Amino acid sequence: MEFDANIEQLRLAYWNILLVSGPVLGVALAVGLLIGIVQAATSINEQTLSFVPKLAVAMLTLALASGFMLTVMVDYFQTIFETIRAIR
Repeated sequence: MEFDANIEQLRLAYWNILLVSGPVLGVALAVGLLIGIVQAATSINEQTLSFVPKLAVAMLTLALASGFMLTVMVDYFQTIFETIRAIR
């Protein structure tokens, strides 16, 4: 396998990491930011107030986006296995 092919495989791997983890991390970031703004505006410094809603929304997002995530991962691993088979 040549150097350019290795770089392409790394690029593909990083892109799939972003596709799979992006929805959950993006929603958790947005909810955390929103709760942080509310806490700053109301001067409430409760730690569980930011953790519990973020966890609940992240789990809901994980449940809703799991089909998409599984499809992306299956496609990626099929590509990887085809690449391995082509090396022989």
